[in-house]
Amino acid sequence: MAKPGRPGAGNSKKKGATKGTGGHSRKALEGRGPTPKAEDRSWHVAGKRKAAQERYAAAGGKGKTGAQRPQSNMNRTSRAKSADDTETVTGRNSVLEALRTKIPATAFYLAQRVEMDDRVREMLSIARHREIPVLEVTRQELDRMAGFDGVHQGVGLKVPPYEYAHPQDLLEQVIDRGETPLFVALDGITDPRNLGAIIRSTAAFGGHGIILPQRRSASVNSAAWKTSAGAAARLPVALASNLTALLKEFKKQGVFVLGMDGGGDVMLPKLELADRPIVIVIGSEGKGLSRLVAENCDQIVSIPISAATESLNAGIAASVALYQVATMRAAE
Repeated sequence: MAKPGRPGAGNSKKKGATKGTGGHSRKALEGRGPTPKAEDRSWHVAGKRKAAQERYAAAGGKGKTGAQRPQSNMNRTSRAKSADDTETVTGRNSVLEALRTKIPATAFYLAQRVEMDDRVREMLSIARHREIPVLEVTRQELDRMAGFDGVHQGVGLKVPPYEYAHPQDLLEQVIDRGETPLFVALDGITDPRNLGAIIRSTAAFGGHGIILPQRRSASVNSAAWKTSAGAAARLPVALASNLTALLKEFKKQGVFVLGMDGGGDVMLPKLELADRPIVIVIGSEGKGLSRLVAENCDQIVSIPISAATESLNAGIAASVALYQVATMRAAE
């Protein structure tokens, strides 16, 4: 009969060992052995740091770029992220840069009685030389094209949907030029103005391109064009069908993945990987880096800021990180 309060417990009066039970008890007492050191656990911060150091040491003899040429048969067809809708780029700097870089525009809009300056004159000259139709419209019509809170400065340019590059193609191009890859990947950035600001900073500090996930991400639309101040016409932006898988592939090819987060294990001024091929991952302002992306970072890097400030805007964080990397590379 079982004792009250102990379900399943027996009350056998038989003395001595029961056949076949001794081995199980001994194994249960043995346990799983000593707990592995933190640096030997791949998921631990110390383990990631150790793995990054080993890869850093191993990459020392790979030449200037440190990255291996990709060996991938992935489909690399560039394509527009959006549907068939065209975009209207507004703002004098953005429109002028788009015209200078020969974006295949289909119409150039000019506000009635617009104030002429050197930029407007150059736009008109390029448009006429390329036989782009010049259409004079009212400011109210340009207001509508620019959208809510848009500032058009009296000019607009109708362009086709943005053509995205393939990340592997970007990496190959940088390696072929003998340069050290520097990319920025965005994880959950949905505001196109943040995207435009990051494009502008990446171009300013010598970055080679932006990588966006195909889903749950801002796209290169008119708002991003405007905020980039024309940099979107010069800096390539690539689409990754799966950002986590792409980061894993980049790591195999010698690229180090640095995630920006306030609770990182490395402070930005003490970063030791600036001279190596790197991709800097910027997370969303609300949630930060996603779990899978953070797990695949070689290091999580923090920007030292005042305790009175909770966090930095994603665009500002990207700018600070890029400036630091550019400064460290220039000092080499």
